[in-house]
Amino acid sequence: MITIKNLSFNYGKQKRLFDDFSLTLDDGRIVGLLGKNGAGKTTLLKIVAGLLNPYKGNIDVNGYNPFKRDPNFLTDIYMIPEEFSIPPISIAGYLKAMIPFYRSFDRKKLNDILEQFELKESDKLNRLSYGQQKKFLIAFALSSNCKLLIMDEPTNGLDIPSKSLFRKVVVSSVNDEQLVLISTHQVKDIDTIIDKIVVVDNGTTIYEDDIAEVSRKYLFETTQSIDGTKDIIYQERSPIGYRIIRPSDSNNETLIDMELLFNAIIHNAIKPTPSDEDK
Repeated sequence: MITIKNLSFNYGKQKRLFDDFSLTLDDGRIVGLLGKNGAGKTTLLKIVAGLLNPYKGNIDVNGYNPFKRDPNFLTDIYMIPEEFSIPPISIAGYLKAMIPFYRSFDRKKLNDILEQFELKESDKLNRLSYGQQKKFLIAFALSSNCKLLIMDEPTNGLDIPSKSLFRKVVVSSVNDEQLVLISTHQVKDIDTIIDKIVVVDNGTTIYEDDIAEVSRKYLFETTQSIDGTKDIIYQERSPIGYRIIRPSDSNNETLIDMELLFNAIIHNAIKPTPSDEDK
């Protein structure tokens, strides 16, 4: 569980990136953390992981202050950063060195995921492509069974089949005692696996809701013409007409267009309801 209260942070003398920021995320969720470039998503992930110390405010992750780097905290958190370096050793060598740090590591789960990703323990990590390296880190993270998994742009470098496989292994590998926090610009890559969306902008949370609630509130449709279409909340032109969001009529349910939803939120067409803000 993550509880952030009145957090403030800035880099050196730069403008305050977060000021009086608060957020609570419960276990048993896969959360999509979204925002424009420069919104502070990666910084927030690093603060949660204990890699950056906030200027002020309180943050509790699974009962620990992350920046104190308690060993019991570190053994139950794994972060896949957007940018990473890989040692010039084999997968087997990496596993021998790193598995002992994670008390809940599941070797069988790792073997299954490596097989699905077509990776072998004899593979040299530094000779793998960027996408293959990313798949290995995803496999290791999921197999660690850590209470908190943080993934920053996890699908960067993955081809289309690998992105599909990523979604499959995440859904099948995460249990109800874990919290998975995924930050990405590729919102379509995670739209079928997250069950909560959090959008940050200008140092604050501008939208937060369960995916089930989004599906209940809104209809996502594509139409050749919007003439005569009532109650359009947000619209975008597409090669085949218009992508639109309308209020739900309670009789129908559509697949969520996560990219369209995000754009609607950023353009202030969809705002948190009072019940959203009270969460």
